[in-house]
Amino acid sequence: MTPAVLAVALAASILAPVDATTSPCPAELPATTTCYEGQDANGAFYTIAVPQAWNRSLVVHAHGGPDLGAPTPERSRDDLARWNVMVREGYAWIGSSYRRGGYGTRMAAEDTENVRKLFTQRFGRPRKTILHGQSWGGNVAAKAVEIYRGYDAALLTSGVLAGGSRGYDYRVDLKAVYEYYCGKHDPQTSAELRKKLQECTGYQTPVRTEVQQRNLDDILGVTKVPESALASHLNFATFTFRDIVHTRLGDRNPFSNKGVRYSGSHDDLKLNATIARFDADPKARRDLSYDSDITGTARIPILTVHAIGDPTAFVEHEAAYRASMRGRDNLVQTFTTEAEHSALSDAEYASAIRALAQWERTGRKPTPRGIAAACPAADAKYGTGCFFDPAYSPGSYASRVNPRPGGLHWPALTAAQQRKWERQGDVGIAP
Repeated sequence: MTPAVLAVALAASILAPVDATTSPCPAELPATTTCYEGQDANGAFYTIAVPQAWNRSLVVHAHGGPDLGAPTPERSRDDLARWNVMVREGYAWIGSSYRRGGYGTRMAAEDTENVRKLFTQRFGRPRKTILHGQSWGGNVAAKAVEIYRGYDAALLTSGVLAGGSRGYDYRVDLKAVYEYYCGKHDPQTSAELRKKLQECTGYQTPVRTEVQQRNLDDILGVTKVPESALASHLNFATFTFRDIVHTRLGDRNPFSNKGVRYSGSHDDLKLNATIARFDADPKARRDLSYDSDITGTARIPILTVHAIGDPTAFVEHEAAYRASMRGRDNLVQTFTTEAEHSALSDAEYASAIRALAQWERTGRKPTPRGIAAACPAADAKYGTGCFFDPAYSPGSYASRVNPRPGGLHWPALTAAQQRKWERQGDVGIAP
């Protein structure tokens, strides 16, 4: 064996995790990337990618959802394929499937922290570690950087940043309004839900009756949910809410529409007089808040990217997050003119992580205008376009989502209240 071949073999033996096996990389990654897969002690699957020209820094990925099925290796593989831009930017990457399906923000944060530690144990301490959270993973990541100290910076994209106790109120309203017009429904599958939605509103059918059209107009007008995402939001409001209420909280409801004044229908007076009203179980709301709400205490550099037209996690989540951070100087928020949720332009992600890494390294805080101006240089490599709007600022969360009584102050969970609940014990959602 020549010295050069020996050196390569030695490097591979040092880098290969003992409890992970090499695996084929997704086709989207450079051919010179090395990938590994494994399963941690809690049963979560993970995928690792190390580029040949590794910059010695790591991106830890927190995925969205939550998925309701059992975890599979495909989850982290698919995330790696979608976020291949991080590897192409020179970062090593690791992502967890989480140990189980269903809701649990702190559980997902712990599983994310576990794979960060696993990477460090097997590959050595990275020069820098950036936590990337996408969608619900944005909530997971925002919570993780408040709990754990192993991250140097965080990138939150399309994030559900209002937390769990308020961040789903528009879906609470959607379920109540939908059942007002279409009748109470307890589907067992997505197909059953879509069939009922089509019967009631003519959703995604070429011809609708007058009643169907009015039902659809009223539902969309009151809830401000985009028509294209209506079925998706109803799926969440049905099946994920079922998981939260029945499985995670033991048949205790953490949600309320008490005191909400609905508007935007053809007869708001009748709607408000007749719609079903329900109140939250105080302890269930406490447990959901402790599990998922942001206290605004993170101190590392945090950069967010959010599409103005995001049909899933409304852009007003960013206003809630800024209010929760109470003007801290470690937050920069950027917005794009896209109408997407699951994946924005690779050039934008590259521009964002470059700016975040430079901020962490130099202490010079970037501006939305500067990030937008730097994006064409990234687009020269990726060719996916730059759509930053540095002048945009979202309206308040209450401008998009009906606030509940007392629900205008942020953060939804103070650090003092969190500490009090921690001392009480037996609070939150079980892993």
